[in-house]
Amino acid sequence: MQAYLKLDHIDKTFTRGTATTEVLKDINLTIEKGEYVSIIGHSGCGKSTLLNIVAGLTGATNGGVLLENREVNSPGPDRAVVFQNHSLLPWLTVYENVKLGVDKVFARTKNRAERDAWVMHNLSLVQMAHARDKRPSEISGGMKQRVGIARALAMEPKVLLLDEPFGALDALTRAHLQDSVMALHQKLGNTILMITHDVDEAVLLSDRIVMMTNGPSARIGEVLEVPLARPRKRLELATNASYLKCRQRVLEFLYERHSFVEAA
Repeated sequence: MQAYLKLDHIDKTFTRGTATTEVLKDINLTIEKGEYVSIIGHSGCGKSTLLNIVAGLTGATNGGVLLENREVNSPGPDRAVVFQNHSLLPWLTVYENVKLGVDKVFARTKNRAERDAWVMHNLSLVQMAHARDKRPSEISGGMKQRVGIARALAMEPKVLLLDEPFGALDALTRAHLQDSVMALHQKLGNTILMITHDVDEAVLLSDRIVMMTNGPSARIGEVLEVPLARPRKRLELATNASYLKCRQRVLEFLYERHSFVEAA
């Protein structure tokens, strides 16, 4: 059976002048439909570069990405990205920021009323319908990220790509938004690939955690299965033995990598 999303022998090298840096080396990963996979590792290990390759924003030097057995070589609405910076257009309202992508993707398949309803449906999914007429400067950071997620979901992507989407938020807002993403994943069954530095976030949200070795020439060091039933409740997991075991293994892996850096 073909994998839904396949990262196949990916190498990535950057060249600047006469200097060449190999960022990623022989990355192989398969992700099934509906899976939530997180990539974690120290800064500089190429996590965001790998996400950008899957998004089609940059090309692999060798190897490639297959989505439903079709090669990914450019950006497309089948892969929507939510960045750490919300990247909303400041002169547009919340509604208009989401509608921009909807009009682009569904111009031929939905009429104006259907597109309007679809925008509001996705704003409702992230509890932002009430703010439809506000501009980004008038809402909080967490609310901006909710709009960014609504904009991504509204394109009905096959894969949702999250690049540290909660990293710039305060702890309480981050927790609320993590819970919202968990609920959306449970409801929609979408396929998610997320970059994170946060161990607890990775264990809480993921079906599998991909742990990267340090750069340059970063590889996949280990893939950890997270055997926690869904739906997951944050407070109940705080004392769950499987949760704590997964958390400990990720921390051990990261600390091992950190000791390698210090010894170099």
